[in-house]
Amino acid sequence: MTTTEQQQQKRVNKPASGNGLGFATKAIHAAQRPDPATGALTLPIYQTTTYAQEAVGVHKGYTYSRTGNPTVSVLEENLGILENGVGGACFSTGMSAISAVFSLLSKGDHAIIGSVVYGGTPRLANNILSRFGIEFSYVDTSDVEAVAEALTDRTKMIFIETPANPTLKLTDIEAVAKVKGEAKLVVDNTFLSPVLQVPLDLGADITLHSTTKFIEGHNTTVGGAIVTRSKKDLEDLKYIQNAMGLIQSPFNAWLTLRGLKTLELRMKKHCENAQTIAEYLQNHSKVTKVLYPGLDSFPQASLARRQHKGGHGGLLAFELKGGVKAGLKFASSLSLITLAENLGAVETMVTHPATMTHAAMSKKARLEAGITDGLIRLSVGLEDIDDLIADLDRAIRRATA
Repeated sequence: MTTTEQQQQKRVNKPASGNGLGFATKAIHAAQRPDPATGALTLPIYQTTTYAQEAVGVHKGYTYSRTGNPTVSVLEENLGILENGVGGACFSTGMSAISAVFSLLSKGDHAIIGSVVYGGTPRLANNILSRFGIEFSYVDTSDVEAVAEALTDRTKMIFIETPANPTLKLTDIEAVAKVKGEAKLVVDNTFLSPVLQVPLDLGADITLHSTTKFIEGHNTTVGGAIVTRSKKDLEDLKYIQNAMGLIQSPFNAWLTLRGLKTLELRMKKHCENAQTIAEYLQNHSKVTKVLYPGLDSFPQASLARRQHKGGHGGLLAFELKGGVKAGLKFASSLSLITLAENLGAVETMVTHPATMTHAAMSKKARLEAGITDGLIRLSVGLEDIDDLIADLDRAIRRATA
């Protein structure tokens, strides 16, 4: 092993101990120390390509910023602590993190993907990775028996989102972990963040985020992150990160660290606002369906109460009377709420999945997953709740007039 690899290995294997501190304290302080050179309280942005070496093979642990960067390393360590893993790896986008996870597979391997996931995941699997001899099956992972039946001796990975995008369907992580056998259980935890759900504590092997969403939370970056239970998986993912050039930029890592400092506070407000809006929509005469895990009417409400910690996130979905025509008119009638392809930020945003986030899926696949053409996804932000409800009410009245 070269000196560079030894230094990289040292960083990968560095213990990630929260020392019994609370979540908010760890989010603000874990791995984040005053700059030894200046005493700066805020971590510097190490905006550099390369690093001076004292002699051949003698350096301070960094050689080239595709392989490792001090700002990115602190974010990786911080997220590893928050997700109760051995460490983390941060990527340029959420999709690059998913690409890295699937790169753990080899030709001839089989992977199970939840039937309800972000549309970019099946696009990657079906149109790109399948060309390299990897087989993918789509299974309703909320049905544990269906997952068990889909397992083969070639199944090396089970990839789930819970809550799933955009129907909020839940998967019982503990139950799937008990039947997965030797397959790696990967959980996309983007919708809840480690504030509300810690998949590794529930039996997952790997947890994944689009840090673009709630973790950074301010619509200013794109990024992805992976945290693992085992050192071997983390070492493999760090190798993939370097070999494929997927590392996150230092500036985006710095912005994401800044967002993490308020993550717990923001998630509490997201949950509070989303719960209020879900109840408002459920009681609206022009709304035919509301999907939110915090409602007693949600099909998996009992699982939500057991699996989530202190709230159910900022995402909900609903349909209006008048179907797709009313839904599209509604999305264009809002003034405060923004029509946009993102979620998890301080601003409230609305999306029409069939034509936006899940347009890459066939209509048949969308309908099988419960993504109807009239479904509206709402990412509830941090604005004053009365202002949000007033905007929703005006748009619903216009759309259903």
